[in-house]
Amino acid sequence: MTHVLTINSSARHATSASRKLTAQIVQTLNPEKTTERDLSQSVPHIDEAWVGANFTPMDDRSEAQKDVLAFSDTLVDELIAADVIAIGLPVYNFGVPAAMKAWIDQVARVGRTFNYTENGPVGKLAGKKAIVAYASGGTPLGAEYDFASTYLRHVLGFIGITDVTFVTSEEQITALAA
Repeated sequence: MTHVLTINSSARHATSASRKLTAQIVQTLNPEKTTERDLSQSVPHIDEAWVGANFTPMDDRSEAQKDVLAFSDTLVDELIAADVIAIGLPVYNFGVPAAMKAWIDQVARVGRTFNYTENGPVGKLAGKKAIVAYASGGTPLGAEYDFASTYLRHVLGFIGITDVTFVTSEEQITALAA
């Protein structure tokens, strides 16, 4: 069973190039199950209470700490359940949108999506595939000033997702079905 998690981060909806491209990717994959996460609908930024709760061992967390992490847990659970993550990535000012950064902060969780080892951090989400719909009005994918794709690829690798494909045009989508 193929389960695709779709993550859209564009502030635009009807006219968003990344949303259209992400929808085409999902259609091409023809998954048996999909989960959709629209980051433009407000992803809270982490704060001192979140950090404190996150670094408290799970069995020692108060109810208040569990409540603080509840949304983050939902986002992590969505990632864990998915086989493929289709990410709509518009480029804002050479980087990822603030909503995408907030999502990353919520899902990069020690003990949930990565572990620290004596050899450094190790991602726990190996075996998943990410397909990123990269949309930019003037920052070419891979350009020296493209901080969005390199950052996202690094973060995904940090949590164990190393099979990452960037799609920038409709022509490339057909290759995904092969």
